[in-house]
Amino acid sequence: MPHKPNRPLRPPLKKKSDAIEILDRDPRESRSRRGEGAPRDEDAQPSRKDAHLSADPRGPRTPRPQRAGGAAPAPRRPRIEGDPARHPEAHKSALGQPERGERPARGRGQGGRNAPTTLTEPERLQKVLAQAGVASRREIEEWVVAGRISVNGLPASLGQKIGPGDRVKVNGKLIPLRFTQRSPRVLIYHKPEGEIVSRDDPEGRPTVFERLPMLRKGRWLAVGRLDFNTSGLLLFTNDGDLANKLMHPRYELEREYAVRILGELAEEQAKSLTEGIQLEDGPAKFNLLRDEGGEGANHWYRVTISEGRNREVRRMFEAVGLTVSRLMRVRYGSVELPARLKRGMWMEMPEPEACALAGLPPPQPSRQQDERAKRPVKLHRTQPR
Repeated sequence: MPHKPNRPLRPPLKKKSDAIEILDRDPRESRSRRGEGAPRDEDAQPSRKDAHLSADPRGPRTPRPQRAGGAAPAPRRPRIEGDPARHPEAHKSALGQPERGERPARGRGQGGRNAPTTLTEPERLQKVLAQAGVASRREIEEWVVAGRISVNGLPASLGQKIGPGDRVKVNGKLIPLRFTQRSPRVLIYHKPEGEIVSRDDPEGRPTVFERLPMLRKGRWLAVGRLDFNTSGLLLFTNDGDLANKLMHPRYELEREYAVRILGELAEEQAKSLTEGIQLEDGPAKFNLLRDEGGEGANHWYRVTISEGRNREVRRMFEAVGLTVSRLMRVRYGSVELPARLKRGMWMEMPEPEACALAGLPPPQPSRQQDERAKRPVKLHRTQPR
């Protein structure tokens, strides 16, 4: 018998089906067979594995039928620059589409973690810009009249309200506005004598703003003023709405001063100061006048007043024939000058107290904020810049 090799039996080869042959076909070979000008087979398999991700689910598009007589399609509606309501894409500008050269705000979409919570009702333009620390309300109103502020590409108007989708520019520069409840920052500063409460002084005297920390956004607003020779409590905030609330006469926040005069008040003089005395700019009076004693020619008094007119306390004592040798503010509203805050030093008010001062709900405390709240408030002493 002939010898048979020890090999396994294999089934006879079968011809591949058309579908398998198409899958095994090299796409480069199919392109070379068709040629560059050959029509493409729409039923063939795609050359890329992820081609189904970019495929049009509606299928191949059919060309639009030409109009009778070979007429050209109707031209698009031109843009109307002067009337934003008739603009074809006016809704996009209202939603705040970034212009060329401007980056959109970072975030994780509309429902992302970093997405800001927006207010439901719009606010007045000057109020929003003042809260952002751009300038005071009065300055913003002057800029609106001068045409320096635009909203959605159009000049702003006095009393105009803006919402989360509006784009505000000052002198052509886009102002980033976030309609969220931002806690205001408040600084407590012990002003020494010899500093002026102004940013620019023609005489070149040192200003209180030279000692304050720098802000990345906005600027510090002084709550009221103190004379060049007056020391004591001075508040600063980056919230224009809070600054207006603390300074406006209708709120009648009390200011308390420690006054040292040359001599001593008589009973009639003290009575006239508490009942009312006539000054050049109107009547004025002290809410409280208390004797604090003294030695020699100097005598101390504690007074409270609900106004903040220029040199009002000094002028009231001068009206009764007495000279103020030293004046120091020790309280502004509910904020008192801390005893450990020495002259030329400042400290930042804790966030819950700043929100309470502004009439806002307290922030949600975190574990890290609870640990910081237990620590004593840090005092800072800076040199003039």
